[in-house]
Amino acid sequence: MDGLLAFADPRTILLPAAAHLALVFALYAWLTLERVAAVRSRRRAYSDMQFAGGDVGRGARVAANLRNQFEAPALFYPLVLVLWATQTTTLAYVVLAWLFVAGRVIHTLVQTLTGNVPLRGAVFTLNFLALAGMWTLFLATNLL
Repeated sequence: MDGLLAFADPRTILLPAAAHLALVFALYAWLTLERVAAVRSRRRAYSDMQFAGGDVGRGARVAANLRNQFEAPALFYPLVLVLWATQTTTLAYVVLAWLFVAGRVIHTLVQTLTGNVPLRGAVFTLNFLALAGMWTLFLATNLL
C-alpha cells in the first residue's frame, strides 16, 4: 500500500485527463458525422437539430453520451487540477484516474453501440467508484 501512496510526478495525473478530453473531442466528431449522415439520408433536416432531442438512432445515443461526459467528469477535473497544482499526486490517484477514464470509454461504447442499459449502469458504477475513491483518498489525506 505504501507504493500506491508514494508521490508520483504531478504531470502523470494530467494524462488520464488528456485521454478523457480526447474521448470528448472524438464524440463531438462522431456526433457531427451522425448528424450529417441523418440529413443526407433525409431522416432529419438540420432544423430538426436546433433543440436537444433532435437526433435519431445512434446519433441520439452519441448525443446522450456526450452530455454524460459533462456530468461525473465535472467532479474529476477539479481534483486533477488540485493534485497537479499542489504536486500531491500519488500512484493511487493515477491508477484511480485511469480506471475512471477507462470506465468512461467502456460506458461510451456500451451506450453508443448497444441498448444494454443494465450493463451501462454497471460500467457507470465502476467508473464512479474510481472517482469516489479519488475523492475519498483526497479528503482522508487532507482532512485527517
